[in-house]
Amino acid sequence: MSKKFVLAVGLALSSLAGQSLYAQQYSFDKKISLPGDAGYDYMAIDEVNNHLFVSHGNSFNVVDLATEQPIATIDGMQGVHGIAIVNEVNKGFISDGKANAVVVIDLKTFKIIKTIALPSTDEDAIIYDPYSKKVFVFNGDSKNTCVIDINTLELVKTIDLGGGPEFAVSDGHGLVYDNIEDLNSLKVIDTKTMTVKATYPLSPCGGPTGLGFDPEHHRLFTGCRKNKGLSVVDTKDGKVITTLPIGAGVDAVVYDAADKLIFCSNGDATTTIIKQESADNYSVIQTLATQPRAKTMAFDKKTKKIYLSAPQFEPGTRKIVPGTFAVYVYKP
Repeated sequence: MSKKFVLAVGLALSSLAGQSLYAQQYSFDKKISLPGDAGYDYMAIDEVNNHLFVSHGNSFNVVDLATEQPIATIDGMQGVHGIAIVNEVNKGFISDGKANAVVVIDLKTFKIIKTIALPSTDEDAIIYDPYSKKVFVFNGDSKNTCVIDINTLELVKTIDLGGGPEFAVSDGHGLVYDNIEDLNSLKVIDTKTMTVKATYPLSPCGGPTGLGFDPEHHRLFTGCRKNKGLSVVDTKDGKVITTLPIGAGVDAVVYDAADKLIFCSNGDATTTIIKQESADNYSVIQTLATQPRAKTMAFDKKTKKIYLSAPQFEPGTRKIVPGTFAVYVYKP
């Protein structure tokens, strides 16, 4: 074997390694300006219709992901938080925390179909569980979850959680996992019996918020505000496998199953990107500079882009600079 051939192969492998590393590095792409100066919370992507929903005060902004331009605003609510996308019935379920209600919309026309009054307060996180065909809305002040049937649009059960719920995920096979922020724990809800099946302590995680899920390896990824960490949890027994350092003020956590990446959007103007090497081995590969208090996030599986929403603030304050609310787009 010639020295020239060995050198050529070495250079080729080095180039491929460099490309692989580069592919995992995210950078700023563009800003999508949106109207209004109110507060903001969850974001969600309707993969079927290719729309991004952006929570914004008493409304939701809708962005067409093909053009990355705003196409609609859903108004008439009092204080929105999240939206659960249910394509099989062409409906979106919005948690309206100030109205103590869930607002049901048509995913194509964006018209309000029904407002479901709930016996709980501070409706916040909301998800769809395809196994039970129910929507679960998590209520901060009431420390419970209300379960809604996607066909009848009626409340079917209220489940006590014993603490303040945050983000939740469904495993698609009859279990819903929910972070309990004030108790530093995680609840496991059996969606067949509509009861809490187990409670997992999350120490050393403090103040768990965002939650991602890896169904292949049965791992949960929980963002922890108090200790600025991401804890990896085994769903089978609740064991905390490892905890990695992330930025301050984490809110959303998403998992890209295809590229084995975990994204943690933080209020300190960073997004921590973590590589999953195996079920139990992880490493931080990038601290992406974003925007102050851009802690809400959505991930597009098709383009691999991440979307974060935030306004600009007057220096040293929480006062929003009028006309500055936007979605910030980052791409690999």
